[in-house]
Amino acid sequence: MERRVIKKVRGFETIDGAGVKLVRVLGHNTVHDFDPILMLDSFDSYNPDDYTAGFPMHPHRGIETISYVLKGAMQHKDSMGNSDTVGDGQVQWMTAGSGIMHEEKLPATDRMLGVQLWLNLPAKDKMTSPDYHSIKEGDIKEITVEGGRIRLLAGEFENKEGFKSNFLPFDYYDIAINPRSKVVVNCNPEASVMLFTLLGDVKVADDEIEEKTAAKLSNGNSVSIENLSDNEARVLFIASKRLGEEVHWGGPIVMDTREGLNKAFEELRNGNFIKKEIKY
Repeated sequence: MERRVIKKVRGFETIDGAGVKLVRVLGHNTVHDFDPILMLDSFDSYNPDDYTAGFPMHPHRGIETISYVLKGAMQHKDSMGNSDTVGDGQVQWMTAGSGIMHEEKLPATDRMLGVQLWLNLPAKDKMTSPDYHSIKEGDIKEITVEGGRIRLLAGEFENKEGFKSNFLPFDYYDIAINPRSKVVVNCNPEASVMLFTLLGDVKVADDEIEEKTAAKLSNGNSVSIENLSDNEARVLFIASKRLGEEVHWGGPIVMDTREGLNKAFEELRNGNFIKKEIKY
């Protein structure tokens, strides 16, 4: 059965960090529909003044942040001593777990284009040890398909494997669709699947999806994505497992109980939020 669009979200312009202009597509109001994806921020600017202020050191707990930088660069530094830069088609995957402090700097480039997702951690894994992993160009398989090509950012695609999440099944593809062409992706009928139109307008079944739109899909074992333009389209495909758990979200922290959320902020105030030694 072919999947169809059941919800579309365009998002709104906002400012976060020290003054970064972005479009917040998914957030508090979409938690139920897009479970387990909590947040999706889209970056697309030719003006460095929109983003070079970056995101100064700040805490996270209870989630994983997954940043895909199609164009530009993102410099990461965290409380475990990790320091790394990803850019031009690479991915930054950070497991906040029990608690991490990190910063993200966005140096000036010709274009800053990418997406950051917040992936919820299951209740049983909220306090797992924090971790960081960068997925560089050599780790990403590019697969030619009819109508375009697929970059396997994480998970699996037709017996090919990329970086694997330790907590939830997570297939993450950057699908490049040729002009006026169609790509068909087979998928697990049980998976929770969404798309994000990073570049270009597309059609799924009978629904047109404008650029920079998140679309939640119905159940099914395949999705057909048609490029409506004379230019290449780029669509992010995200498949995971619906958690169906309570979400208590305050700023950079997401827990499964109100008590857990309150405790996290109490520990921030008391200076014992980080459970793993800071190395710098």
